[in-house]
Amino acid sequence: MIPMLQPNSPRRRWSALALIVTAQFMVILDVAIVNVALPSIKSDLGFSQTGLQWVITAYAILFGGTLLLGGRLADLLGRRRMFVAGLALFAASSLLCGIAWSSGSLIGFRAVQGLGGALLAPAALSLLMTTFAEGRERNRALGIYGAASGSGAAAGVLLGGVITSYLGWSWIFFINVPVGLAAIALTPFLLRESRADLAHRHFDVAGATSVTAGLMLLVYALTRATTDGWSSPVTIGLLSGAAALIAAFVAIELRSRSPLLPLRIFRSRTLSASNAAMAIVGAVAFSEFFVLTLYLQDVLHYSAVQTGVAFVAFALTVVVTSNVAQVVVGRAGIRATLTAGLVMAAVSVALLTRLPVDGHYFWDIFPAFVLGGAGMGFSFVPITIGSLTGVERADAGVASGLVNTSRQIGGAIGVATISTIAATAASGYAHAHALSAASAPATVDGFQASFDVLGGLLVAGILIVAVFLRPARERMEEAKAPELQEAA
Repeated sequence: MIPMLQPNSPRRRWSALALIVTAQFMVILDVAIVNVALPSIKSDLGFSQTGLQWVITAYAILFGGTLLLGGRLADLLGRRRMFVAGLALFAASSLLCGIAWSSGSLIGFRAVQGLGGALLAPAALSLLMTTFAEGRERNRALGIYGAASGSGAAAGVLLGGVITSYLGWSWIFFINVPVGLAAIALTPFLLRESRADLAHRHFDVAGATSVTAGLMLLVYALTRATTDGWSSPVTIGLLSGAAALIAAFVAIELRSRSPLLPLRIFRSRTLSASNAAMAIVGAVAFSEFFVLTLYLQDVLHYSAVQTGVAFVAFALTVVVTSNVAQVVVGRAGIRATLTAGLVMAAVSVALLTRLPVDGHYFWDIFPAFVLGGAGMGFSFVPITIGSLTGVERADAGVASGLVNTSRQIGGAIGVATISTIAATAASGYAHAHALSAASAPATVDGFQASFDVLGGLLVAGILIVAVFLRPARERMEEAKAPELQEAA
């Protein structure tokens, strides 16, 4: 029998954090762990080359498209309740993915798994927010949470390679089942229920429908762009449809009495700049993992296990620096810490623009992994803190859903754009040098071009932070201004 802990005891809060972080790590891990197993899945279930991408896309569409909805449902129906519902759906769909008997069944179960992740992720972050008071203790908790979020993708590459090589691809899904069941069993003992303190419980059906459809269509359009091209009528039509739905969502929210996403939260420049920075960091992180995995396997001919081991340096650096970052934020502030993180990430990407065809891990990749991991650690933590700073408890779920959406949509846009840039640059190089576009020199030239663009994106992020993210002293003066006016 599990002993009950005192409701407000530090031990219970940190035990609750361990549970929340485990759930978040499982969701982030699953985004990357499947990539390494794709060749085995293709041969076992008879996927076509064009159909194989749907193992990733089905998850991404439902996950990225329904995060905002999941966050608001947590606020209205109960954060612990949605946390358990997300865990249950994620664990059940993981089991079904592992026993999938055809390509169609796996794609369908991956979509359900993405929905489970979208219910779970914002509920987990909002539970952290309501468990820890704003300040030093929450920053420390967010440092641990950031370490899990930042290292999950790197750990996914490692575990995906090891599990696929020694147990089979089904086990990359099966491992989620006992973790999910254990988390569900512990939830009643460690997490207290919380929900928005509202006078009404109305649900914004029109807003939920428009934004969910718009975001799902956007992720799908970006996926199609990698194969059909950005100028194809299908891509343009899908992007136009997504833009129209998202514009309709904004119009609905401006007039709604109980909006799904209260637009008033964007009055906070800290929240707005933090979400913009998260979209950029998400784009860089997703794209970097995508390109470097291809470089290691297709150019340097690493095995799946070797590729996973190569990413350990990145993952360990994220874990260490994320915990250091929460201390630095307390002393230097969000803007200074985030700027330092983005600068380190930019230097890391600059090193990768020089990747050679006959690269050596410790000379050409390892330094960039360490710097990039430090950059991610010093970015994820202040971004997450900034995205929740000053947010009312009633909006904890939707703010959590928003920052998760920013990362996911940023990642989807980044990978789609970088894939096109790398392929275009490789084709241009091949044409100029009378080579095949699939040759190592052409492929590496494409990768170098993609890192040039990622570096420019990080510079844009640094400028956004410098202009829009004000120092803590100015934010405190802004917060006191209404009180001084009332007193006068």
